[in-house]
Amino acid sequence: MPEAPRTPVRAPAPATVPAAPTARTTRRQALVGGAATLGAVALGTAWSTEARADTAARPSGIGEPFTLGVASGDPFHSSVVLWTRLAPNPFAEDGLGGMPDRRVEVEWQVAEDEGFGRVVTSGTVETGPDAAHSVHVEAQGLRPGAEYFYRFRVGTEISQVGRTKTAPPPGMRLDRFSFAFASCQSYTSGHYTAQAHLADEDLDLVAFLGDYIYESGAQGGIGRGHIPQVEARTLTQYRIRHAQYKSDANLQAAHAAFPWAVVFDDHELENNWADEQSNGEDVSAEEFLRRRAQAMKAYYEHMPLRRAQRPDGPDLRLHRRLSFGDLVDMHMLDTRQYRDPQVGDSGHGDPSRTLLGAGQKQWLFEGLSSSRARWNVLAQQVFFSQRDFLDGEATNFSNDAWDGYRVERDEVRDRLARVRNGVVITGDVHANYVCDVKADFDAPESATVATELVGTSFTSGGDGADQNPGDAVQLRQNPHIRFINRKRGYVRNVVTPTEWTVDYRIVDYVSEPGAPISDRARFVIDDGVAGVRAQG
Repeated sequence: MPEAPRTPVRAPAPATVPAAPTARTTRRQALVGGAATLGAVALGTAWSTEARADTAARPSGIGEPFTLGVASGDPFHSSVVLWTRLAPNPFAEDGLGGMPDRRVEVEWQVAEDEGFGRVVTSGTVETGPDAAHSVHVEAQGLRPGAEYFYRFRVGTEISQVGRTKTAPPPGMRLDRFSFAFASCQSYTSGHYTAQAHLADEDLDLVAFLGDYIYESGAQGGIGRGHIPQVEARTLTQYRIRHAQYKSDANLQAAHAAFPWAVVFDDHELENNWADEQSNGEDVSAEEFLRRRAQAMKAYYEHMPLRRAQRPDGPDLRLHRRLSFGDLVDMHMLDTRQYRDPQVGDSGHGDPSRTLLGAGQKQWLFEGLSSSRARWNVLAQQVFFSQRDFLDGEATNFSNDAWDGYRVERDEVRDRLARVRNGVVITGDVHANYVCDVKADFDAPESATVATELVGTSFTSGGDGADQNPGDAVQLRQNPHIRFINRKRGYVRNVVTPTEWTVDYRIVDYVSEPGAPISDRARFVIDDGVAGVRAQG
């Protein structure tokens, strides 16, 4: 049943920022929000006694700096990334968030308790206009598998309090790992109700699989139009667009509740882009790479990513590996930067075509070969399993998904078949799917070698439906597809040594705030048995 609405937790917003939608305060939000409230009073006083005289006041000429919230990400067993961005006026036309054109010192703390009575590490970093006054701290020396709380300060202004958690060390016995994965949160398509519910889950990690922002100038029909009202192409425009998304109170609550591991898909730059090629405009590779560099820089500035992911011009190494004890190795993939351009069905079988690029593919195969984890997860963007959209002998496959790179997909599938418990998690298509990954997709009777779990969008596509009329054809033509649902939400996963439990969590509408959340379906993957069994 839906919880009774209570006062939402939100960042203080400058007058120029449109009010974020009202969100119920959940158990996790109450924890984080309560600490944030104390942080402005009791904790602020305690921290002030430790301050140097030259940081005792707000930097001259700026307002409340923490309007975009806080976040953490990419947990290792002894460290985690902490993020914020100073932006008293996040929609300032120059993209610099209303900050002065100079560098500013930002203090940070990590504690074992939300009251910050047991601070375990702290420090000071500088940030400036070259980074849009974003802050990335790699907090070191933390205990493995431990919960921590963190906050930032500029002068006497103290941020909201975030909760994070380090990973257990690789190889250590782990009895339970819980995480959710999600994708596709078009600001103009819906309210962030699912993110509010996500903040109330009991999770170790959120994996976000792409389309964190949308580049278009769409205005939508629910009073949540994009700022600026044009397609983002420049660094300034991408910065403002990220700030607009980050200004939503529900998204801030979900970031403050857990560490996130993020990868991008296409809309962080442009719809269906591929490597050096635009999909929608006739521009040179050089011109497109200039735009790509602007998008990558703004993306890094707004995400809790490590220094290893800092972009170099248009290049940002996003593929990386997160390990959680002896239970889960999560291989975060990038299916955009290295891919060959999309072609029609007749070219899908070309063995030279790549989605991953040679370097990333080698990295993935080496990681799968050396993994000793019980569950190996490919966290990636586009549909992995074969998906034919036409009835009968004629075929029609997606050019943008793995079907368009069939030979490499089958090579990855065959490598997954050699590891224990291969699971692919996917975003992009604004729908929930469950697929048996077959040894031969054209032979339904062939062995199931892995499982693909596809998650719906947070908002993209609007309210959605249980199924579309064409889904019956998909289920008939692709017997390895076990389930389709097109409501909005996220996928919750609880992983143990013996089984992986999957809950497809949905809201009935996003066109207005306040929808309750429910479990649409539950599936279980048993250790050592590829494929799923339905529960309930």
